[in-house]
Amino acid sequence: MATQVDTLTLIRNEDVGFLLVQFVDINGSPRMRMVPSAQFDKAADDGVPVDVGTLPGFEHDGYGRVTTACIDLGSYTSVPWTEGVARFASDLYVDGQPHPLCPRQNLKRILSFLRREGYLFNVGIEPEHFLVTKNPNGSIAEWDPNRTDQLRNPCYDFKATASAIGYLRDIMDAMDRLGWGPYQCDHEDANGQFEINFGYADALTTADRYTFFKMMTRKYAQRYGAIATYMAKPFEDRPGSGGHIHYHLANATTGQNLFVDEEDPRGLGLSEIAYNFIGGVFAHAPALCAVMSPTVNCYKRLQVGPIFVDPNSEFVWPPAFVSYGDNNRTQMIRTAGPGNLEERSMSSACNPYLAWGAYVMAGMDGIRRKLDPGEPYLGNLYGLGLEEIRRRGIRMLPQTLSESLAELKQDRLVQESMGAIYQEFLNLKEQEWQEYHRQVTRWELQRYLTLF
Repeated sequence: MATQVDTLTLIRNEDVGFLLVQFVDINGSPRMRMVPSAQFDKAADDGVPVDVGTLPGFEHDGYGRVTTACIDLGSYTSVPWTEGVARFASDLYVDGQPHPLCPRQNLKRILSFLRREGYLFNVGIEPEHFLVTKNPNGSIAEWDPNRTDQLRNPCYDFKATASAIGYLRDIMDAMDRLGWGPYQCDHEDANGQFEINFGYADALTTADRYTFFKMMTRKYAQRYGAIATYMAKPFEDRPGSGGHIHYHLANATTGQNLFVDEEDPRGLGLSEIAYNFIGGVFAHAPALCAVMSPTVNCYKRLQVGPIFVDPNSEFVWPPAFVSYGDNNRTQMIRTAGPGNLEERSMSSACNPYLAWGAYVMAGMDGIRRKLDPGEPYLGNLYGLGLEEIRRRGIRMLPQTLSESLAELKQDRLVQESMGAIYQEFLNLKEQEWQEYHRQVTRWELQRYLTLF
């Protein structure tokens, strides 16, 4: 555990002049105040006052009292894109108590419950994102300064990766200095899309790192004239960005991976606890979708139609079916190896503090009720075709935000996993859906302007 004295020594040794006291709003967007390092002791002792009343998810908190952002000493992170600055993740408090609308506090509440039950929730993430540029008319294009990212199937393309190698090296070098253990990066399935992977940690640490990773990619992208975006599907004719997580439950005392069973009769190397966890996720999957894919745009990534009617469709691997299987990417939950599950439906646009908290509580419900997910589907699920998938009773995830919100309203466990944030989240997302439906889109003009 980091102490205040040790952290102050680190600040002085690294010649840090300013501290970013960072928290997140309901969307997972980083918010912060900057504090001179000379004020570190006061900030650590008393917190930093913040007025959250104008931020998404806090407008109706009803408190009208001073909120403070209290730094987590263990989250100290040197800011790699500039000198003399460090960042702390922080928790919001009101009247000396955890703020019930703080997403990070909510995840800590859930992880504390897990630890009392004897579990740790370990998470790794594959953060897909696009590099884009904005045109004068407000439209966007993929960032492609050398005009080399042009292939129809650009995954792993050397030319496109080489053009972005400066950006990728900057990010991976920074992650290495931070001790995150970056182990690979690649050009993804869409033009302008990249993924940079780093090591496992407990869920809170990984959520903090993912938040900082988004901050970091945006700053480094600016150096190359690009915008790093975690919008799930910025281009209608290209694959979207997932925030795939690899995860397992571990023994809180020994750290042993409790999802591993090398003698698994189903042949996936998974334990009974792992199968029960999957069963819980499946039981709550429609409602979880609202938190894991929380924007209107996310569902354009999950739509399944084109892949089944057009073999040349650019819509690859939409993880929109409530299914699990072996090491193939057509499943919602992929078994990447013994004891290693990958959740593929998670959007890169999710708030990790909310999404991962709801997800692990759904899994814990499966463990408590000993839910069995049924037999795995082996091989290419898409090869079955949509009609056969329906015949087999494989459920589809909600295809719009409105559908997932309707499911969320019926699922008490997912609601309770969000605590007081649930009602604020629901209000915000219903307003988002209504606002979306008031828009007149380019598609509507092209289809209807002269039709009648």
